[in-house]
Amino acid sequence: MGQILFINQARRLIRTGTPEIRLPNGQQLTFGDGSEPSVSIHIKDSAVFAAILRNPELALGEAYMDGRLEVAGDDLRGLLILAIRNADAGNLPPIQKLAGRARVALRLWAQRSPIAVARRNVEHHYEFPAAFYDLFMEEDKQYTCAYFQSPEDTLEQAQANKKAHIAKKLLLRPGMRVMDIGSGWGGLAITLARDYGVHVTGVTLSNEQLGVARERAVAAGVADRVDFRLVDYRHVDEQFDRIVAVGMLEHVGQPQYGTYFRKISANLKDNGVALIHFIGRSGPPGATSPWIQKYIFPGGYIPALSEVMGAVEPTDLIATDIEVWRGHYERTIQHWEQRFEGNADKVRAMFDDRFVRMWRYYLAAAGVSFSDRFQVLYQLQLSKQLLTVPSTRDYLYQHPAQMPAPQRSKILESNDV
Repeated sequence: MGQILFINQARRLIRTGTPEIRLPNGQQLTFGDGSEPSVSIHIKDSAVFAAILRNPELALGEAYMDGRLEVAGDDLRGLLILAIRNADAGNLPPIQKLAGRARVALRLWAQRSPIAVARRNVEHHYEFPAAFYDLFMEEDKQYTCAYFQSPEDTLEQAQANKKAHIAKKLLLRPGMRVMDIGSGWGGLAITLARDYGVHVTGVTLSNEQLGVARERAVAAGVADRVDFRLVDYRHVDEQFDRIVAVGMLEHVGQPQYGTYFRKISANLKDNGVALIHFIGRSGPPGATSPWIQKYIFPGGYIPALSEVMGAVEPTDLIATDIEVWRGHYERTIQHWEQRFEGNADKVRAMFDDRFVRMWRYYLAAAGVSFSDRFQVLYQLQLSKQLLTVPSTRDYLYQHPAQMPAPQRSKILESNDV
C-alpha cells in the first residue's frame, strides 16, 4: 500500500525535473517533464515509501544515510534541488503543507535553549576530534562563510579575507578588549590578538574546541593576550571595547534573541562596536529541517532578518551597517565538499560509512540551501552611539594612510576610544 501511495503522490508532485526511480522489485519508473535535474534513485527498502509519505524531509536523509536509498553518482545536489523546486511549486499534498506550517508555528518551542540544553546542543556537533574537521577545512579551522574577493581566491585566502574584513568593521586599536562569543577553535581570536594587538576573551561551550584553542594560542605566542573560557555568554559580566560573534547566532534560538542582544548591550562599552556574522533567510521566518534538527544542529535555526532586528530594536544598540553576502557561502561549501570527498576514506576509518553518508548529505543540503533556498550571510554591525562608526564604508576598503587628510582625521576621530 505504501508503495502505491508513494507512486501516486510522486506523479502529482513531480512536475519539473526528471527522477528515475528503481523500486525494490527492480521496476523502473520515470517522472517529471524530461528537464534537468535528472536523477537516478534506487529505493532498496519498501519501508522507505511510508516513511517519506509521513515526513519526507526527515525520511529522505535517513534513507540515504542508512543505505536504503541510493542516488547514482551520489548526486545529492540534484536530488535535493529537484525536491525543493517541486515542493516550492505548491504541489505538496495538504497533509504535508499542514505539517510544514505546524513546524513554523512550533519553532519557538523547538528552539528553547536554556544553558544546559545549549551545552548539549554544542556537544552534539562540535565534540568530534579536531582531526576530523582538519579533513575538510583550512588550517585555521574557520567553520563559517569565507569571503571570496577574487574568483582565484583559495579557501585559505578567502577565510583570511573574512577575518580581515571583520577586523576592519570592528575598528580595532592596540590594547582594546574584545569578546569573541562562540570562539570555536580560536582562529579569529588568535588572529585579532596577533595582528591587531588587542586582548581577546573567547567563550565557548565545547570542551574539545576549548582545548584546541588554548593549545593554538600557546603555539602562536599570544597566550598572554587571549583568554579562552568554557562559559555561556550569559554568564560573562565584564565590559568590552568590541564584541564579535561569528556563526554563533544560528545556535542561540529565536526565543533567546532578546536575552542575547540585551547581553551584548550590557557587555559593550558606550563607545563600543559589535559585529554579528550569521546565516539568515532572505525571506520570512521559517523552520529548521527536521533532518538537520535531529542529526546535525539540534536547536539550530536560520533566522529571518526581521526576527533579528526585532530583538535589536528594543535595546540601546544601533545598527550602523548591515552587509549581505551572496554566493560566498555556497563557494565555501563547495571547497569543503571537495576536501571531504577527497578524505572520505579517512572519515570512514574514524567513524563508519553511515557517518560519511550523513556528512555528505549535510554538506549537499547546506549548499542547496544557499543556491535554491536563497539563504544569505549577514554581517550586522552595532554600536551605542550614532557616529562611533564612520558614516561611509570607505574605511573598509582603504588604509587610513592612503586617504586624504580630512577623511583620515575624521575616521581616526570617530574611532577615538
